[in-house]
Amino acid sequence: MNVAVVGSGYVGLVTGACLSEVGSKVTCVDVDEVKVENLKKGVLPIYEPGLEEMVLRNMRENRLSFSTNLPASIQDVEVVFIAVGTPPSEDGSADLQYVLSVARAVGRSMERYVLVVTKSTVPVGTSGLVKEAIAEELAKRGKDISFDVASNPEFLKEGMAIQDFMRPDRIVAGVESQQAKELLENLYQPFVLNGHPLMFMEIPSAELTKYAANAMLATRISFMNDMANLCELVGADINEVRKGIAADPRIGNKFLYSGAGYGGSCFPKDVQALVNTGSQIGHPLRILESVESVNKDQKQVLFRKINRYFNNDLEGKIIALWGLAFKPNTDDMREAPSLVVIEKLIAAKATVRVFDPVAMPVSKKILGDKVIWCNDLYDAASGSDAIALVTEWNEFRLPDWKRLGGAVRHKALFDGRNIYNKSTLQKAGFSYFGIGQ
Repeated sequence: MNVAVVGSGYVGLVTGACLSEVGSKVTCVDVDEVKVENLKKGVLPIYEPGLEEMVLRNMRENRLSFSTNLPASIQDVEVVFIAVGTPPSEDGSADLQYVLSVARAVGRSMERYVLVVTKSTVPVGTSGLVKEAIAEELAKRGKDISFDVASNPEFLKEGMAIQDFMRPDRIVAGVESQQAKELLENLYQPFVLNGHPLMFMEIPSAELTKYAANAMLATRISFMNDMANLCELVGADINEVRKGIAADPRIGNKFLYSGAGYGGSCFPKDVQALVNTGSQIGHPLRILESVESVNKDQKQVLFRKINRYFNNDLEGKIIALWGLAFKPNTDDMREAPSLVVIEKLIAAKATVRVFDPVAMPVSKKILGDKVIWCNDLYDAASGSDAIALVTEWNEFRLPDWKRLGGAVRHKALFDGRNIYNKSTLQKAGFSYFGIGQ
């Protein structure tokens, strides 16, 4: 099939690469000329394991190309995916200007039937707005060309996006015509050979499914963080509590880990957008309002522990911070807990030495010279008063504690992800501070 994907960010680039991998001819379109020129040279704007190799392979096979010319790119396609950003507005609602701009551009350019699929995460009712925008542009041109709209939200985990797309646990599609359904069935047939479902539903249900899924996952995280903070006050251990409740099959063991709060491009934005939707229609989503509040506070917990250890006097102290990205295997710094910790430490007049295996280039654009950039975890720890782990990269899991013990003055470690064994650290002479222990 011939496909155009408008937007070459995280979702658009993964979508285009994976569709081309199974034989579709895909053109990824973006307004950013520099980004497109770099992509043509094989230089990707994001880090995602396996993505660069897939992009380069399909470019060589002439199944994947990049362009800034949307009108030319959609002339011979059957499906157009809208995969542009929907950043939060000041009130938390999703900003749809880029989505609707693409819709209008399609309406100004299309000459034959096309299925326009919203891949971006959008509020309920957006597909209707997309349909209106396209129809308005066709009317201005005096054209009577049939088209369909559909909602096909993505469920990609950063760091595992290729695996999630190629072997999905489900594909959700909201459609309103048999023709749209058949097109998506053909397009996604290679991805459901593993027996996982292609789930067709009404468009509003598909739009809401993405928000509801992320909101549920965010809720589990905030719930466990709230329990972790309670554990510390009553002398319990959240790790033991987690095991006890995870044994209940109705609860399971996924997303039951406490830590320094969630970040990234999806959970914060989607929870805010869903809260805003409820507020607009007079149905406050009280649980999600609390989820957001708990997470905002949780991002400060690690700083509070460090500040308490140094008796509320961090002036002149040097803190080694391990991990900047909001999670491992990505360079995404959006809503990253590390930024809150760094901001609070700097405000308290501490010096921060940082290292991240992947996210340093992106982080430097955000933090500049506010922190000291280090070559590895040992370099960051050298001469520091304490270590704070914020992102649980694999290379941080089994460091040389003896070597670190000679590098850190106070031998204090603040584990923002509970990846270390307390007794192991104590035997190595460290004071250990986890979350909820």
